[in-house]
Amino acid sequence: MVLKLYNTLTRKKQVFRPIEKKHVGIYTCGPTVYWYQHIGNLRSYIFSDILKRIILYHGYRVKHVVNITDVGHLTSDADEGEDKIEKAAIREGKRAEDIADYYFNIFKEDFVKLNIIMPNIWCKATERIKEQIEMIKILEKKGYTYRTSDGIYYDTSKFKDYGKLAKLKKEGLQAGKRISIGEKKNKTDFALWKFSEKPGKRQQEWKSPWGLGFPGWHIECSAMSSKYLGEHFDIHTGGEDHIPVHHTNEIAQSEAAFERKPWVNFWLHGAFLTFKGEKVSKTKGGLFTISELEEKGYSPLDYRYFCLTGHYRNQLEFSLENLANAKNSLQRLKNIISNLRDDNKTNEKYTKEFEESVDNDLDIPKALQVLWTLLRDEKAVGKIGAIRRMDKIFGLDLLLKEKIKIPAEILGLIDEREKARKKKDWKLADKLREKIREKGFKIDDTNKGIKISRI
Repeated sequence: MVLKLYNTLTRKKQVFRPIEKKHVGIYTCGPTVYWYQHIGNLRSYIFSDILKRIILYHGYRVKHVVNITDVGHLTSDADEGEDKIEKAAIREGKRAEDIADYYFNIFKEDFVKLNIIMPNIWCKATERIKEQIEMIKILEKKGYTYRTSDGIYYDTSKFKDYGKLAKLKKEGLQAGKRISIGEKKNKTDFALWKFSEKPGKRQQEWKSPWGLGFPGWHIECSAMSSKYLGEHFDIHTGGEDHIPVHHTNEIAQSEAAFERKPWVNFWLHGAFLTFKGEKVSKTKGGLFTISELEEKGYSPLDYRYFCLTGHYRNQLEFSLENLANAKNSLQRLKNIISNLRDDNKTNEKYTKEFEESVDNDLDIPKALQVLWTLLRDEKAVGKIGAIRRMDKIFGLDLLLKEKIKIPAEILGLIDEREKARKKKDWKLADKLREKIREKGFKIDDTNKGIKISRI
């Protein structure tokens, strides 16, 4: 097995070889916990979960770190506007810490519902202020910073390779002191430390060598990833929207501070979930939480299956109709599997095809096709064994026996059918069977009694 991953930094697929022989370090940009995470956000974490599962499948030990942004993320990526956590605290009349804890706990609940493996380390920005200050001090000592009236900024013109991840052109970065960029020297410069406008008014502010304030959004990821994974690690993941600003700035400050290139060997990015051709958002629509989908009759694993039908680097079009199709496909899949007999073998042919698919830059849609082909192959043996291996990566609980909740109406129809069968009224029994089927349930008559399953 040879794992190939598409590296955003090089714009090509590369054979993955870890820095340490049997250990892989992964850092995933986590959420800003000021509100519920919607399904577009969660697609990114399903992608990183699939990546981790494949690496574990290869027998590596994984140290996975996910940050929690509970301070410093402003309402604009241009270092303007209010802090999202502070704004939410005012909106809800609560402490900033309570806001962050509440939405972080819901985010973790979504991880459990979606069968996403928990990271080894959750790290909060507010708990690593010291490390962020120390990193800014290093950058200051090396001449990469300057001071304005509202904070300490990183001078992107000092970093030779600035913008290499996003393929930004150096031309046009110099912007002077135009009003649109305030006191920035260059339009791409970004805040490392922001001063409190009115000291004491913010709920979250700290003393620093430069004055009372709070860290910028980008510095937290560099400081915390290096704390837990070292100054050089294997993989950094996130959404494609992080490429031009957040991850570009992470690279600039980290490679400048650590004097190491590359800082991270592989950068992997998940594409947007879209609705009517545009990124899922509050303004465009298609915005649901996992709990809201559950209220509409969809399970979290229905949504996980839906995400697996699209390659992580391709945008995926969401609609309730598409989700319903995924729900039906997953249910059919489980129904077929529930009727298989375990022969204590593993089908090596289909397992190999599956492994080749997932090792080709996480081609999960093709891997799903392999699974369906296996199930339709009447001559294939070792199906359960192969499915058991595959589900280590799919994470769909394919072999978990589902406890079916049968509505009272269906139970009544089943009872009527049993009475008709006892009277040998086969015509009525068949009519009732069809009625039950129309309502989404299937009846099989076996020598051990009737077997009920969802269609």
